[in-house]
Amino acid sequence: MYETHYHRASSVDDAAAQFANGSEAKYLSGGQTLLPVMKQRLAAPSDVIDLAKIPALIGIDFGGDSVTIRAATPHYDVASNEALQKALPALAALAGMIGDPAVRYRGTIGGSLANNDPAADYPAAVLALDATVKTNKRSITAADFFKGLFSTALEDGEIITAVTFPIPAKAGYAKFRHPASRFALTGVFVAQTKSGEVRVAATGASQNGVMRVPAIEQALKANWSAQALDGVSISADGLMADLHGAADYRANLIKVMAQRAVKDAA
Repeated sequence: MYETHYHRASSVDDAAAQFANGSEAKYLSGGQTLLPVMKQRLAAPSDVIDLAKIPALIGIDFGGDSVTIRAATPHYDVASNEALQKALPALAALAGMIGDPAVRYRGTIGGSLANNDPAADYPAAVLALDATVKTNKRSITAADFFKGLFSTALEDGEIITAVTFPIPAKAGYAKFRHPASRFALTGVFVAQTKSGEVRVAATGASQNGVMRVPAIEQALKANWSAQALDGVSISADGLMADLHGAADYRANLIKVMAQRAVKDAA
């Protein structure tokens, strides 16, 4: 057995101070990753700092052409927010596809992004929508935030406080779910900005985590339709291959999920 000290932070500053005081501290948001890892004795933090009840980290704000989701907002709140369902329905739909009801009631957007699981859903939306990840120290662009499998630009002790998404002209998300975990075997988020730029991101497919898909972006830029992707070929180079699917299978899933996402966007 090992000793772990639990702290419920009252503010972001309090959380950062508690983290600095611990020898091997970890932040806890929804706990959907950290707690199972601790139960398996794969992590033994000296201190666990709970962020879930900090008022400044909970809620969804709308302003101009963007929506900001605070980091400790549960997936369920994102999925069920009526204003978000109207302003950015693809993002609300994505949140509704995460895990099962228990996961959606506890899991948070900040926790998901900080963990950066290669099959998580939110990273595809963040990259495709060119969102900005805000922390207690700075703002990080989507392009700079993701660094690889379970790796981000976050510094030790840095706390995600919110994510700001520009509202696109149209967007859609589709994923092929693993039947047990409901993680994305492959998921694709497509978006067309109000200036006409097309951005497409895939999760669950690449060995390096979430990725842009230039071939699909180019095809949709010329013709925003599912049929425009019929002739597109996605390379299997660099894609994951495991017992759930070969690399060329995932390459095909990227195109199929993109076509479904485009139809949903319409």
